[in-house]
Amino acid sequence: MDVIRRNTDYALRLAVGLVESFGKGPVSARALADAADVYYELACKMLQKLSSAKLVKSTMGAGGGFELAKRPDKISLYQVIEAAQGDICLNCCVSDPKSCPKQPKCMISKKLVVLEKHIEEYLKSITLDELL
Repeated sequence: MDVIRRNTDYALRLAVGLVESFGKGPVSARALADAADVYYELACKMLQKLSSAKLVKSTMGAGGGFELAKRPDKISLYQVIEAAQGDICLNCCVSDPKSCPKQPKCMISKKLVVLEKHIEEYLKSITLDELL
């Protein structure tokens, strides 16, 4: 079970590339993809998701590209993950208790809910500036 999906890993790598260039102007999707070792087409999709979440802004035209929409210390790892894949979910019974016939007495899902909250809070506590 992957809590962090492969595409999300790529989005995190692209975000780190944007942190490295923070304050230096826009960076092309191609340059970000090459530096992060991500296929260009996939990098474009991930950058679009980050842009939709207002974590990244894009500039069109010559000299255009992508840059962080906020300072790196104002963007959490969780925000990037959420933009790339949605909420972290350890099991469908946590996100949709009605999917499990053992609810509401299941002790496993109660523990998974606690674990999921710990993971979420931990990821919210890490900001992009801490990744360099």
